[in-house]
Amino acid sequence: MRAIRVTSAALLGATALALTALTAPAARAYEDDSGFWARVLPATVAPGGRVTLHASGCEQSVTVASAVFDTVTIPRGRTTARTTVDRDARSGAVYEVSFYCGTFWQSVDLTIAGGRPAPVRPDHPHKGVHAGGGGSFAGLNLKELGLGAALVTGALGTAYHLSRRRTDEDGA
Repeated sequence: MRAIRVTSAALLGATALALTALTAPAARAYEDDSGFWARVLPATVAPGGRVTLHASGCEQSVTVASAVFDTVTIPRGRTTARTTVDRDARSGAVYEVSFYCGTFWQSVDLTIAGGRPAPVRPDHPHKGVHAGGGGSFAGLNLKELGLGAALVTGALGTAYHLSRRRTDEDGA
């Protein structure tokens, strides 16, 4: 029995190792050789809207520049900063956002949508979700409970009867 457990654990470990080796190159394909990567969220924003600038893999402060907002610095040890897009940004235009980390840099496109600026939402909700009572006690039906109890009792009684009958037939 112990051999089965050891073999199962070894196969599980080998499978996990193989999957890690297969998926690691695909995950690395989105980064450059330095490990530095950047993105702007949301990628499409209305004039006057707010965007979050993300930069990771840099050991120093990251400078972010674009024609559509003032230069922003993401301090060392942090990965994000927020900024507001200029209200006079041209609707439908695509602006380049450049992230500088020492000698490394990356460019990300930011598309300007038409209409009013996106509403500013709080980072965390102030209240919990509005949920109902759930299905555990809602619509408690005594007929269904009785029928379920009868089925369970019948199944247990049949199993007991069949197990007793077999031992009697064996002569034990």
